[in-house]
Amino acid sequence: MIDDLYSAKVLALAANLPRLGRLAEPDGSAEKVSKLCGSRVIVDVKLDGDHVADFAQEVKACALGQASASILGAHVIGAGAEELESARDQFRSMLKEGGPPPGGRFSDLAMLAPVKDYPARHASTLLAFDAVCEAVRKALGNHGARTSPAGAA
Repeated sequence: MIDDLYSAKVLALAANLPRLGRLAEPDGSAEKVSKLCGSRVIVDVKLDGDHVADFAQEVKACALGQASASILGAHVIGAGAEELESARDQFRSMLKEGGPPPGGRFSDLAMLAPVKDYPARHASTLLAFDAVCEAVRKALGNHGARTSPAGAA
C-alpha cells in the first residue's frame, strides 16, 4: 500500500518542483500550514484579469505536498480563479469522499488518489491548492481596491 502512496511518479514530481521562490511584486500571496505535520506552502501570484500570469512558491512539505505543488506549478499559468477553485474542490472531494479526480490541466492529480486512504495526509496534500486559491482571491480584492475610482466606497 505504501508503494501506491509514494509511487515513482509521485517521488519524481516531489523532486522537481517548478516555480520555486517568491515573486518580487505579487498581486496576492498566501501561506498555508498543516497543523498535523507542519508542512508549509507560500504562494505568490501575479494576475492578468482573473487569470494567473506569474506564480512562485516556497514549499516545505512531505513528498505528497511537494508532488501536489509540483502539479500546480507546472500548470497554473493561465488558470482562472474559477478553474483553480473547481480543481481544488474536486481534489478535496477525490481525497475525502473518493470522488473523481480533477480534469483538464490538473488531471495529473489523479496519481494522488491513493492518499484518500490516509486522512492524516490530506491537509498537506491540499496545501498548495488551498494557498493558490486564497492568493488569487486576495489578488482580485487588491486589484479591485487599486482600480476603484477616487472616493468610491
